[in-house]
Amino acid sequence: MKTLVINCGSSSLKYQLIDMSTEESMVQGLVERIGIEGSLLTQKVEGREKYIIKTEIKDHKDAIRLVLGALIDEKYGVIKSMDEIAAVGHRVVHGGEKYSESVVLTEEVLKSVEECNALAPLHNPPNIIGIKACMELMPNVPMVGVFDTAFHQTMPKEAYICPLPYELYENYGIRKYGFHGTSHKYVSNKLAEVMGRDIKDLKIVTCHLGNGCSLAAVKGGKSIDTSMGFTPLAGVMMGTRSGSIDPSVIGFLINEKGYTMQEVDELLNKKSGVLGISGVSSDFRDVRDAAEQGNERAKLALDVFHYKVRAQIAAYAGVMGGIDAIVFTAGIGENSSLTRKESLKGLEFLGFELDNERNEIRGEIQEISTDNSRVKIYVIPTNEELMIARDTVELINNM
Repeated sequence: MKTLVINCGSSSLKYQLIDMSTEESMVQGLVERIGIEGSLLTQKVEGREKYIIKTEIKDHKDAIRLVLGALIDEKYGVIKSMDEIAAVGHRVVHGGEKYSESVVLTEEVLKSVEECNALAPLHNPPNIIGIKACMELMPNVPMVGVFDTAFHQTMPKEAYICPLPYELYENYGIRKYGFHGTSHKYVSNKLAEVMGRDIKDLKIVTCHLGNGCSLAAVKGGKSIDTSMGFTPLAGVMMGTRSGSIDPSVIGFLINEKGYTMQEVDELLNKKSGVLGISGVSSDFRDVRDAAEQGNERAKLALDVFHYKVRAQIAAYAGVMGGIDAIVFTAGIGENSSLTRKESLKGLEFLGFELDNERNEIRGEIQEISTDNSRVKIYVIPTNEELMIARDTVELINNM
């Protein structure tokens, strides 16, 4: 069974076509900088040269069209027609409390997911665009939605209840949900496999660091806390998102400075984070380049980001009553040695020593702590797509 996996992020789209009889990826692709200058598609097939398309990609619908064209391209594609695809698995960020497990996508399910758009304004809309585009182009192919929130449903109540009147949780479902669940689940399980340890015996902090960022405390294979909250806006600062701030800032901007709620929402979700502080870009690579050229605001943006990640790692070590390993994953976590080094600075008291030579790795599984470190530090490329494909096949086979 060939399963196409679509993973729409806030400014990127990852995709894979996976032969689930072997769980081997036939093709991997990444659409980057969606809606940002310099957008491009890169498609990789084992044993072939990369297929790169540099073109304006205005939105996620444009990106989906480009992906489907690349898959059937006569020279660079891997299939002759869409008929070879048995199912499509989609990453869906927020399903509220209604969807704590993966589900076959129908019009009714899509309506429910759309009702959660306000809870994930940067993600659910592009997720839905991707789903609808695929449904339109492949009307007879079953689609499955795999929710980012599912892995975090094991959080204890004291971790997910907000310190607000309890009726707001009972009536409106206001609570911490957590996101990037498929990524946190994959890398924590992969870590246990690589270390040759039973995951039930491990206390792990997983750091998913990309344009969107979240950390999770994974104890005994289960998420017991995570940095994102009711929406993907909470937690550490990100590419364009503020992360957690004093909520009184919102009232101040509205009541004292004349902002509308819509303007504040746009400010916090799309104009803050490293973009807001640096004034350069939401892309960490651009900000790093500017910092290296002496831009002080760009340097400050990176310093704030590293500080926030560092503080969260330490907090989760405390929550779990100790720590056995820290894992870095996703775009920045996998590829930026500087991010890893700076995010760990000052945390050596936890019981690790960073090996600077090992830390130069990019996009490969690698221990980056020294051999004598009690706490292990790893880089593990995430594979949300495989996790999504597994759920997709399981559901489709049971239809």
